[in-house]
Parts: sequence; C-alpha cells; structure tokens
Amino acid sequence: MPKKYDIAVIPGDGTGPEVVAEGIKVLDTVALKHDFKLTYTKYNLGGDNYLATGEILSDQTKKDLLKADAILLGAIGHPDVKPGILEKGILLNLRFEFDQYINLRPVKLYKGVATPLKDKKPEDIDFLVVRENTEGLYAGAGGFLKKGTLDEVAVQESINTRKGVERCIRYAFEICRKRDKAKRLTLCGKTNVLTFAFDLWERTFNEVAKEYPDIKTDYAHVDAICMWMVKNPEWFDVIVTDNMFGDIITDLAAMIQGGMGIAAGGNINPDSVSMFEPIGGSAPKYTGKQVINPIAAIMAGQLMLETLGEQKAADDIERSVIKVLRDDILDVAAGKMGFTTSQVGDLVAGYI
Repeated sequence: MPKKYDIAVIPGDGTGPEVVAEGIKVLDTVALKHDFKLTYTKYNLGGDNYLATGEILSDQTKKDLLKADAILLGAIGHPDVKPGILEKGILLNLRFEFDQYINLRPVKLYKGVATPLKDKKPEDIDFLVVRENTEGLYAGAGGFLKKGTLDEVAVQESINTRKGVERCIRYAFEICRKRDKAKRLTLCGKTNVLTFAFDLWERTFNEVAKEYPDIKTDYAHVDAICMWMVKNPEWFDVIVTDNMFGDIITDLAAMIQGGMGIAAGGNINPDSVSMFEPIGGSAPKYTGKQVINPIAAIMAGQLMLETLGEQKAADDIERSVIKVLRDDILDVAAGKMGFTTSQVGDLVAGYI
C-alpha cells in the first residue's frame, strides 16, 4: 500500500488560488512518480468568506485542520478587509493554536534568477533562517491606557519563555547538523539594548551549543545581520532568531534571493500539523490574470514534502524548479515570465 497524506488546502485570497493550483499540480505529478498518495480538503478561508459570512476561523474548522498531515496555504489579504483582521484571525491564530513554533525560511539564489546584490552568485546565497514563531512581540500581550486622548499609552510586551526559546534554538542546531554544509549557526539578536529577552536567548544558545560540538556558533546584532546579508550573504549557513527580527530579516532575505515570487516558508510543529506557504501576498490587482509566478507556491509544496519525510520527491521538485528558472522563465516578476501562471506549473510538472 502506498503512503497516504491528507493535505488541508487554504487557497486564500487574490491570486492565492491560482498559485496553489500549480503547487497541487506539481505535487500530484511527483506523488505519482514516487508512489505515494495525496488527498486534499479545501477550506474557504479568507477575505471573501469573511465579507460574506462574518466568520474568520471557526473552532470546528480548527479541529478539522488539526486532523490533516499538513496545511498548504495560498495567501491571506483582501483589499476590502482592514489590515490585521485576517492576518491575526487566520495566520497568527493557526500558528499559535497549533503551536507551530518554528518558521523555517530557506534562502537560496538559483541560476537564472537576478539578485540586486552586485557580483553575488548562487553559491553565495544559500542559507536558512529559523524564526521563533509563537512568542515575542507577536504574542499579543499589552494594551492601551486612555486610548484616543492626549495622554494615551500603548504597551506591547515581548514574551520569551525558556521553553520556547530553547526548543527553537535546539531545532536550529538540529537542522544545521542535518543540512551538513558550513555547520555554522548564527544567533541574531540585540543583546546591547534588549538586555532581558536576549540575555535569555544568548544564555540558552550557549548552553545548548555545548551539546553540539560539531556546530560552529557565532552571534550578531540584527542591524549587523541586515548589513552583512547584503554585503556578505555567503557568511551565513543557518540563522536563528526571535519572532519580530525573523519577520524582518526574512523579507530582506527574499529580496536577495530574487524576490517574493520564489520565496516559500513553513510554519512547523515537529509533533503536529505544519503549514506551508509562499511568502508573497495575495496581490489582488493581478487576480485572474495568470501573470503571477507560482514558483513560491510550488516550493512551499517542496518544503512540505521534505518535512513529511518524502525527501526524494522534494528533491525532484527542486531540480525541476532549478531547470525552469535557468532555462525557461525570462524573469521571475509578475507579467514578465514569458509564460502564464499555469504554463509555469506545466513546465515544472513536465520536467518531473
């Protein structure tokens, strides 16, 4: 009997359904080749559903999603819904409820893709960012005092627990060892200013490092990380950091690897259901025009298979994407590929 995986699909808003369709096309192709089966259950979550029903994410839907082997997400964001409502109600809700405490972001420049960094080549840009995903400033602790008056006070607290910090750091050490490249793990923080939170991060990092003598370690302030990511991205192998800093530096990382159109990430709970998504937004102005690059959604599927343990299938997807980026697509930007969204999916599937 072939292995079977139940995949929950949230196509989302805007161009999300278009790129998810191509991700599924590629997943079905590679599953057939490697003799495993993928079944999909679609969940109509996002801006259109919220505007029509007033519902963002029900308790029953969360229970159903939790039964899946993985979640594939398109994009969340609707021009007619106030920013923050869908993001908090769906994305953050799922990350926190399902304890997806790792945000994993591969950063890799492929041949045929232009980077804004002068003289940098694919061998110079190949690293991972491991971001803590359920604590920090995004935990939602804080509030207002005298809101709407001249004496208004807004407080947002960063919550960092030893458990949360340690499990993130330990995951980073493990994936650095598994990656088996430079075997160097960099802690990104701000110990000179955030002297409480990052004292905890640094002490935990140094303590856990003793268990991994084969991994070289170093530390850099987040502002220095941003500088060196532009000047010397080849210095990095794996970076581990907190929720907010990780959110910021991964957008910079997406740009140096060629743009949001090819960047994918995973929200991971190693012991439960994880969620995989293209990094770019819903791009509502391009909805239905078939001009959006689906590579990021396809690579989200690749990362999903890798996390599920289907490494050979994941490798096949990456090899096919490399070939398409190198030999076929003219540009990764929307409307400049030389192919439609669906045609790019066909190319990747065809090479598999």
